[in-house]
Amino acid sequence: MAATAPRVANTPVLDAERVRRDFPILDRTVNGRPLVYLDSGASSQRPVAVLRAVEEYETHSHANIHRGVHALSQAATEAFEGARERVRRFINARSTKEVIFVRGTTEAINLVAQTYARPRLKAGDEIIVSELEHHANIVPWQMICEQTGATLKVAPINTRGEFLFDEYVKLLSPRTKIVAVAHVSNALGTVLPVKKIVDAAHAQGAVVLVDGAQAVPHSHVDVRALGCDFYAFSGHKLYGPTGIGVLYGREELLQSMPPWQGGGDMILTVSFDKTTYNDLPAKFEAGTPNISGAVGLAAAMDYIESLGLDAIAAHEHRLVELASAELQKIPGIQLIGTAPNKASIVSFVMDGVHPHDLGTILDHEGVAVRTGHHCAMPLMTFLGLPATVRASFAVYNTANDVKSLVSALGKAREVFG
Repeated sequence: MAATAPRVANTPVLDAERVRRDFPILDRTVNGRPLVYLDSGASSQRPVAVLRAVEEYETHSHANIHRGVHALSQAATEAFEGARERVRRFINARSTKEVIFVRGTTEAINLVAQTYARPRLKAGDEIIVSELEHHANIVPWQMICEQTGATLKVAPINTRGEFLFDEYVKLLSPRTKIVAVAHVSNALGTVLPVKKIVDAAHAQGAVVLVDGAQAVPHSHVDVRALGCDFYAFSGHKLYGPTGIGVLYGREELLQSMPPWQGGGDMILTVSFDKTTYNDLPAKFEAGTPNISGAVGLAAAMDYIESLGLDAIAAHEHRLVELASAELQKIPGIQLIGTAPNKASIVSFVMDGVHPHDLGTILDHEGVAVRTGHHCAMPLMTFLGLPATVRASFAVYNTANDVKSLVSALGKAREVFG
């Protein structure tokens, strides 16, 4: 589960001031002011350890993988497959065959939609998503419904942003074939009760995909403990490179699915009469992959585990509590998404000020936040809002960053009256 509770005894304290020194970009200024980076929910910054790991690979080991017999190819293959094993340990998958490298969460979800769902679903079947979902966990399923005649159902939330589990259970039936939910809402930070969701879905024979993009940077994720069938996440939210991500899938399901794309490396033999496909995980990794991205992702996992995920969760929880308390003291500020079980996100609006305008003022003060619908337009429609301001916290944020946010909002209040 993601970070939701205060630090308990024996949980190490994260020294964020020391951690900040690992991130060179935090030394820069924006508009003449020190950068306060509160947009890690969109893309986290990268520590020196990740930058150096990628540089080391690109400088000394780069070559194409798997088929070369020369030394560089073998070194690159070892680095790439070593990264796969690193991911396996990080999420506690049973085998590296269950770890598929993709470009990111979006590609992972589309892969499952097109290679697992599309061949199996038919008219009358149902897919359930939640009202909290990112577009990447809505649109692929709408496409599948259009292609197969299946129906999309939506599990509701309340105005606090809490997932209504009892209402979700009412939607489940033998017609439910797939449940696709976020582990943590990207717009509100709500942590969903994934284990309960999975167990209830499995009781009806449904398969569950979890969008873990906002969960893996902030908490321990154990796919076997969760019991999910598929789990997707991106490297760039995990202090790693862009263009790399992971799809975890239970081996027996992946074995039963046709390839996602055709080309090199996903084949065993090719003739003009017939092609036989490679074993897992190569079957789903056609073409030359993002080798340096995988190396960087492995380095990012090493880095955050060196800090301690319990320490990270406790640190970010304290920042969310502090920011929530301080923002509520500012006249005209309304917090959006007040579920008690939250991860590292605080969303809000200011009376009479469009979030985009507010974000522009904050940027002038050196404070980087995300403004807009956060690729969650159905959620914004439910909340009756065009957009929000989202401050998202990471290992390198401190109480001083919260202070800077509050100060910048005070100046914005003066500007807009």
